Amino acid sequence: MVTIARITEKLLEDKPFIQEALARGLINNAALAQEITPAIEKEIKHQVKFSAVNMAIRRLGEKLEQNFTTKAKFQTDQTNLIIHSDLVEIVLYKQTDTQKYIQKIYALINVNKGDILTITQGMHEIMVITNQKNYVPLTKNIPQHLIKKIIRKISSITIQLSEKDTQTLGLFYLASRALNWENINIIDIVSTYTEMTFIIKEDDTAKAFNCLHQIIKK
Repeated sequence: MVTIARITEKLLEDKPFIQEALARGLINNAALAQEITPAIEKEIKHQVKFSAVNMAIRRLGEKLEQNFTTKAKFQTDQTNLIIHSDLVEIVLYKQTDTQKYIQKIYALINVNKGDILTITQGMHEIMVITNQKNYVPLTKNIPQHLIKKIIRKISSITIQLSEKDTQTLGLFYLASRALNWENINIIDIVSTYTEMTFIIKEDDTAKAFNCLHQIIKK
């Protein structure tokens, strides 16, 4: 049997900001109940009591309060933020001949002298992130038909984690949520064992650093 509580959860499950506000007690339950009651009645096909919807929201808030997102924390004494600016992202189509050009990229970029190089392979495309200064020599060695997209004027912000942090649920959510709250568009996310890197517009660098610094130090 479909219950009011289940329908309430279903209506709010794709609204993470409302869930967060509920978990932290920052939302008016009665106002939210009035807002979603028509949708609940449409789903259940009969009128429902306002008190029942209000109770379902209150219980959902209590349930969310126990969620890991309210308790996840960074190990502040072992967490660092690193910024790299003046980067470019080149997205390549993943075709049979793309790999040989990827090998050329490794030869062109000197990571021993501080150059940035991140190569991420997906199912159908390959993402290359490097310093803007490497853009011309790199694109000269890659056929145009393999280039899907070029994104300039971007920065990366890397959160260096402790090994203990890698066992903590919810840290990726905390960081990405903080950026979303500040209306900062995340162009890409790159991760390794103890690093999470957010690729953002260069203009958002200072604001992104400040908001990530705040959640790490909390």
